[in-house]
Amino acid sequence: MNTSSSALPSPQPPYRVALAMPEATAGQFFPDAVLRGLPLGLELITDAPLTDFSTPEARAVLSEVDALFTCWGTPLIDTSVLDLAPRLKSVHHAAGTVKPYVARVCWERGIRVTSAADANAVPVAEYTVAMILLANKNVFQLSGLLHRGRTGLDPLTLFPRMGNHRKRIGVIGASRIGRHVLELLKPYSLELCVADPYLSAEEAATLGATLLPLDELVASSDVVTLHAPSLPATAGMISRELIDALKPGSTFINTARGELVDQDALASRLAKGDVYAILDVTTPWVLPEDSPFYTLPNVLLTPHIAGSLGTELERLAASAIAEAAHAANGEPLHHEVTLAELDRMA
Repeated sequence: MNTSSSALPSPQPPYRVALAMPEATAGQFFPDAVLRGLPLGLELITDAPLTDFSTPEARAVLSEVDALFTCWGTPLIDTSVLDLAPRLKSVHHAAGTVKPYVARVCWERGIRVTSAADANAVPVAEYTVAMILLANKNVFQLSGLLHRGRTGLDPLTLFPRMGNHRKRIGVIGASRIGRHVLELLKPYSLELCVADPYLSAEEAATLGATLLPLDELVASSDVVTLHAPSLPATAGMISRELIDALKPGSTFINTARGELVDQDALASRLAKGDVYAILDVTTPWVLPEDSPFYTLPNVLLTPHIAGSLGTELERLAASAIAEAAHAANGEPLHHEVTLAELDRMA
């Protein structure tokens, strides 16, 4: 009997995965419907997420797992965890930075790490673009006046330079988010500028922007939007000198981190009433009750909502699952975090 055509390749063993995160987070990012639809080749070891790597139940799972899905609140994956997980090949983070969750030893042992930072950049950029367009139309100021009982307003008399045509937008940081902001703004008749010490003029041009020194960008832009990482080198980078140089009538947007900004200097400048601020992040996250940012009429505060929330969490989970499927099939990973990238992460 001819058996050459009947010999079939051996099936690949399943790539065994588990969730490692708080139960509430797992329910938000990886609900049952998502877990039931895992791609072929991925096998979920347990329905219960690992919330503590030291329990007997967690040790049993770690002894068999090929990949972990991590997220906000995941316990640190360090040497002690890796020693319990001899089969672990990859970690797929369903959020942005992996620094608080994945120790450097993972790279040293050849564990591949991916992040959903690109997916998380999408809603931050969308929020930023929405705020830029509304700021240039002076929507927040006009709304505030109406809420305070001003009727019969003449917007053009109050804001003769209102509008988005030919306004200069200054993007600080050619990060994932900064680049996506520039991409989303390309269809508008805006002048796009970017400041980033690691970017060349040629690279900026490919992003549709003009490279400017930071001080020139801040002083000349109608909207300044901050997208730099939070690192020791960037702490306080938006200094009093830069804040004082903001163009009268301009708007400053921060969706990055509060510690990048001299907040006392910003409050002092805002108290003069000639600039505006949209702050989705502050230091601390929840400001003290006596913070002037609560009462200044030229400040719009939002409670850290620019990043993925609600339905947007599905995009992060989908990114992590897709990367695990690539790892299971021996395919290239699209969002792998290298050690060099780890060092630049917030």
